[in-house]
Amino acid sequence: MSDPIYAIGDIHGQKTMLEDALARIEADGGPGAPVVFLGDLVDRGPDSAGVIDLLQKGVAEGRNWTVLRGNHDRMYSYFMGDLPRPDPQVLLGMDWFSDRIGGRTTLASYGIETGETSRYHQVHSEARAMIPKAHVAFMAGLAAYHQVGDLLFAHAGIRPEVPLAEQSEDDLCWIRHAFLDYEGAHPWLVVHGHTPQKAPVHEGNRVNLDSGAGYGRPITAAVFEGTEVHVLEERGRRALLP
Repeated sequence: MSDPIYAIGDIHGQKTMLEDALARIEADGGPGAPVVFLGDLVDRGPDSAGVIDLLQKGVAEGRNWTVLRGNHDRMYSYFMGDLPRPDPQVLLGMDWFSDRIGGRTTLASYGIETGETSRYHQVHSEARAMIPKAHVAFMAGLAAYHQVGDLLFAHAGIRPEVPLAEQSEDDLCWIRHAFLDYEGAHPWLVVHGHTPQKAPVHEGNRVNLDSGAGYGRPITAAVFEGTEVHVLEERGRRALLP
């Protein structure tokens, strides 16, 4: 059997839930367990700054962690660049500050308040002054996917029947229906988040670990041994079957 590798679904600023998920992983696999974080570290929840700080420091300290970029993380980085810009995949009429996306809560976690009279240049200048450069660099450097043996980890999924080297970051961060509706086999079991469910789901060719932390539901932690999947719960492992 393959060595275990752990994964954590979308976090969305829920630092306390993240700490609970990491505790479940450590209880199952020890402090050196390899963990893949499936992205969407920020937005909606109360402590995006704390989530980034925890993960950035853990990686810097040499923890066996791989942190992937989600679409919300990409919006964070696009805003924090030299010139703030919207993600081109966002619907017209929406941006990072839309209530549905939740970027205002991320800035609030750094003590940056926004209101009806706030302007982009003002908020951008304040954010660039107040947000630690280590956070900005960490978020800008996140990988779009992670492949181990028969497993492929990506935030949103992949474009079916496209070689891995030709996958676009737009798809890896944003894809939905073309991936979710595809019933054929992929070269790997694809482990993803991005599309919230009430509980983790195994669809045979993919495993969705986004259990809705962005809407206050628990974060999912899972362990993969080859293509065998178990969800880590308070009482231990629970098999997740297709």
